[in-house]
Amino acid sequence: MTAEKFRDANRAQLSILAPIEKRVLVAIARSLPGWVNSDHLTALGLIALIAAGVCYASASSGRYWLHMVNLCLVVNWFGDSTDGTLARVRNRQRPRYGFYVDHVVDAVGTLCLIGGMGLSGFMSIGVAAGLVIAYFLLSIETYLATYTIGTFHLSFGGMSPTELRILLVIGNLYLLLQPAVVTLFGHRWLLFDVGGVIGIAGMLLITAFRMITHTRILYQQERLPE
Repeated sequence: MTAEKFRDANRAQLSILAPIEKRVLVAIARSLPGWVNSDHLTALGLIALIAAGVCYASASSGRYWLHMVNLCLVVNWFGDSTDGTLARVRNRQRPRYGFYVDHVVDAVGTLCLIGGMGLSGFMSIGVAAGLVIAYFLLSIETYLATYTIGTFHLSFGGMSPTELRILLVIGNLYLLLQPAVVTLFGHRWLLFDVGGVIGIAGMLLITAFRMITHTRILYQQERLPE
C-alpha cells in the first residue's frame, strides 16, 4: 500500500472540553520552537505515562508520590495531545505512521499506568486487570471501525482522555486528604476500585453498543444479493 492510496479517517472529537482544548493546543503548537517535532512530543507523552505508573506503584510507600503522578499526567497531556496538533499546524502529517505510533504508544502507556494503580494499594489487582481488558476491547473495536467505516472516534459519551486525566487528578488530590476507602451500600470499598468498576462497566457497554451499531451498518452496506 502506498501513501497515496491510504485514506485518512475522519476524526470525531465530541468531548466536553474539546472546543476549548483545540484552541489551546493550536496556540501551544504555534509557539513551540522549530526544533521540537511530533516525535519528541509523542516520546514525552509515553515517558510521562510510564513515569505516572511508576509513581502510582511508589505511592504504596507514601501518598506524596501522588503529587508526582499528577505532574506526570499533565506532562502526558501536553505530549500526547500536542503531537498531532503540531503536525497539522505545520502541515507535516504522516497519517499511517502517526496513527500507528500514537496508538501503540497509548496502549503501552495505559498498561503501565493502570498496572501502577494496581500496585499502589489504592486499586485491587483484579479491578486493574479488568480495566486493562475493557480498555483494550474498546480500543480494538475503535481501530477496526476506523478501518472499516472510516471514522475515528476520539471520545465516548462526552469523555476523552483529557477528561479522564482530570478525573484521575481529582481522585489523587482526594486521596492526599482523605482515606482510600469509601462506604457504599453498607460495605467498604477502595475508592479507585469504585471508579474502576464504573469505568469497566462504561467501556463494556460502549463497546457492545458500538459493535452492534457498526455490525448493522456494515451489514447494510455489504448486503448479499437475494
